[in-house]
Amino acid sequence: MAKKRDFAIIDIETTGGDPKSDRITEIAVIRHNGKEVVDSFTSLVNPLMPIPHHITRITGIDNAMVADAPKFFEIAKRVVEITQDTIFVAHNVRFDYSFIQKEFRQLGYTYTRPQLCTVKLSRKVIPGYASYSLGKLCKALGIHNEARHRAWGDASATVNLLELLLEKSEQGKVL
Repeated sequence: MAKKRDFAIIDIETTGGDPKSDRITEIAVIRHNGKEVVDSFTSLVNPLMPIPHHITRITGIDNAMVADAPKFFEIAKRVVEITQDTIFVAHNVRFDYSFIQKEFRQLGYTYTRPQLCTVKLSRKVIPGYASYSLGKLCKALGIHNEARHRAWGDASATVNLLELLLEKSEQGKVL
């Protein structure tokens, strides 16, 4: 029987939406064994570029907040360790995964993890919602998000969503 893998639920905030030109400003990783949280890590990240004003309005993260934050290379080892032997989980996984892959690629490291998208899984396990955005889905499901558009708040809400989806999938739905 294959060993069950842990999940690394990840959320990032960035300077914009393009992984080719934008950078990470905040990261949260919550390791979950399918039953409970077993480890976590969160940090602001100095993106080595200015944060546009419209991004600051959304996230609340400004240039002064990240000025003394670690650069990605300074937290890269921790990201590798906490996500080792896990399934990389995010709400819209392609976004978060592409940014993290790019950061590692710039360090000369190939970062690969199997991925699970909670948007896609939600559509499969709990169909029929008008929107599958994290905010609207959490509101509809009664999942509290202590800090929307911040890495820790969104990652924590995604943990709660994943737990709900895992529970429902164990009740006969397909994971």
